[in-house]
Amino acid sequence: MKYIEKQCEEVCSWIKETVSAAKANGVVLGLSGGIDSAVVAALCKRAFPDDTLCLIMPCHSNPKDEQDARLVSDKLNLKVERVVLDPVFDTLRKSVGSLDTDSKLLLGNMKSRLRMVTLYYYAGKHNYLVAGTSNRSEYTIGYFTKYGDSGSDILPISDFVKAEVYEMAKYLKIPDEIINKAPTAGLWENQTDEDEMKMTYRELDEYLLYGKADDYIKNKVDAMNKFSEHKRNVAKRYIRK
Repeated sequence: MKYIEKQCEEVCSWIKETVSAAKANGVVLGLSGGIDSAVVAALCKRAFPDDTLCLIMPCHSNPKDEQDARLVSDKLNLKVERVVLDPVFDTLRKSVGSLDTDSKLLLGNMKSRLRMVTLYYYAGKHNYLVAGTSNRSEYTIGYFTKYGDSGSDILPISDFVKAEVYEMAKYLKIPDEIINKAPTAGLWENQTDEDEMKMTYRELDEYLLYGKADDYIKNKVDAMNKFSEHKRNVAKRYIRK
């Protein structure tokens, strides 16, 4: 990516302008221990040094995710609060009659939406905007939870493919442990993004940036983009004729 310093500066300026236009005081985001949230946290911290709040929200999560999130927060000197969602998740499952046979995806999406609710509580409490962490690669194919991790007010890195996010991470001095770990949504044990997408980020990025891919990747990405269109838009409205 050319002019990475300039790109990061422009994103930070955009964050400032967007938050100010909403008459908000700052930004809140979820810190997952992954590269995307780390980059967004670094950019928001530059835009709002004293008004960037990061939430660590374990929900029957792998303890390593929180360790990695703490590694990022210590490196970037982030303001962090920890909200444990295990009992909320368990109570909600009981209330809706969730069964042990429910799919990992169904339960993972529930976790993501509980985190969204938590972020918006803190956003309302502090008059902050919620920053989402989706990158262009994931956003294009709908690899996110509708009204979960996509539930946000601003998306600072949604125009950058995963490879560019890695470049930004290096420039922003994100710890190597975070840059080198396998990307995962962390919604269930041993889950990785590339296994779930059935393609590599490199294949996806090459197609999005340069249109280069074999027919399998082209057809898969085009189909995923089409079928996930509803996830990128507000609910469809019926309009009277």
